[in-house]
Amino acid sequence: MNLIAAFLETARRRGTHPAIISGRGATISFAALAERSGRLAAGWEAAGIKAGDRVLLAMPVGIDLYAAIAALWRLGAVIVFPEPAMGLTGIRRALEIVRPDALLVSGIYRILPLLVPKLFGLRRLRLDESRVGDTVATLAAEHPALLSFTSGSTGRPKAIVRSHSFLAAQNAALHGLIAPRHENEVDLVAFPVFVIANLSLGTTSVLPGWRMTRPDRASAAGILRQVEAHRVTRALVPPSICEVLADHAEAPPLEVIFTGGGPVFPDLLDRLSAKLPGAEIVAVYGSTEAEPIAHLPAAAITAEEWVRMRRGGGILAGRPIGGLQLRIVDDEILVSGPHVNKGYLGGVGDTENKLHLDGEIWHRTGDAGTLDAEGKLWLHGRRAARVGATYPFDVEAPARMWPGVRRAALLPELVPPTIVLDGVEPAPGLWQSQASALGELRVVNGSVPLDRRHRAKIDYTALRRAFKDHY
Repeated sequence: MNLIAAFLETARRRGTHPAIISGRGATISFAALAERSGRLAAGWEAAGIKAGDRVLLAMPVGIDLYAAIAALWRLGAVIVFPEPAMGLTGIRRALEIVRPDALLVSGIYRILPLLVPKLFGLRRLRLDESRVGDTVATLAAEHPALLSFTSGSTGRPKAIVRSHSFLAAQNAALHGLIAPRHENEVDLVAFPVFVIANLSLGTTSVLPGWRMTRPDRASAAGILRQVEAHRVTRALVPPSICEVLADHAEAPPLEVIFTGGGPVFPDLLDRLSAKLPGAEIVAVYGSTEAEPIAHLPAAAITAEEWVRMRRGGGILAGRPIGGLQLRIVDDEILVSGPHVNKGYLGGVGDTENKLHLDGEIWHRTGDAGTLDAEGKLWLHGRRAARVGATYPFDVEAPARMWPGVRRAALLPELVPPTIVLDGVEPAPGLWQSQASALGELRVVNGSVPLDRRHRAKIDYTALRRAFKDHY
């Protein structure tokens, strides 16, 4: 098999229909993208790249990146893909774990060898399209296609090996979620995994016009211009972008918003639904090792479920994705299935994060959760961030719905449980009064630091450092 075959078949069907529109407005059709990938593959094959070679990609998120991905998969090469939002840190982490055979850089990343000496000595590939070719290597289903990396926010980063069959299963899971509603669906997409899925679906992907490393600083007016210029119908974006949209005076004319990559708190769903009353808002829960796990249309949340979230019952994540097995063991969410990672490169991290149960390999998400009587999944936050019997989301989600609160974070390990509230308190003592209704919970005011990847998760290491005087 070869994962790229599904895209090539779609390209023949979609022809001149736009496949990718860059953040600056450049457009390439499905047919042209397939042709470019064939030309690149022919050049790299002539340069000696073969099936199994590991090629590190350090490129701006644009058309060239996806043409290169398609070309390397044509050859059966293994893409080493540091998270774009992690910048130089992501490159260094990747090199700590993996020794690539070749390097492909473009744009600003051409200076990388000067900043990261370990890159010297690697074979350098060029975006050479001078040759004509249509190579598609026939590969074993388990042949590796992609090496991506965990964020390292909860420990040492680990490399995840995704085979061609794994990515095909992941695409199938995503197809059930993001299948186009009509022929001219146009998605504004912030996650590479969704762009890959769209290429096989035949859906146009518009790439972000904002800085990938700081989505929280994206311009709402700029997003609106992108949406209007390219007639975007759906957005697949992190919660930080949804915050920008919810706070802007003018609502973009979107039919659907999918959001994930970090906790999707109920107050954000509420504000976003109010801002775009005609749009379908869908929260997607997953992890780097298992994307997606569950999804929740905001309109499906019942009055009783809203009350439960306000009173400290956690965050509703919705129903698990079809074909996924999910269990709760000792409060922890475990998942297994065709699109769930079964192990890390070299086995590093397997002991801590994988379990063998009933003949299956299960991934330990590290997230605390419960299943209700209807089979819906509720999230309570990281198990490692629990303080006594208090889980983070059980206090953070209600707190974000109090007047004046923008963000909330439970301080790790501090007894009695203490929550940091970022915002402006309307009246002295109001927040503490609200907190006391949830139990023994102390309130402090301050800034809540966020992760570098999507600016959606709390950076607990930085949080503890910022509030060290409370320990």
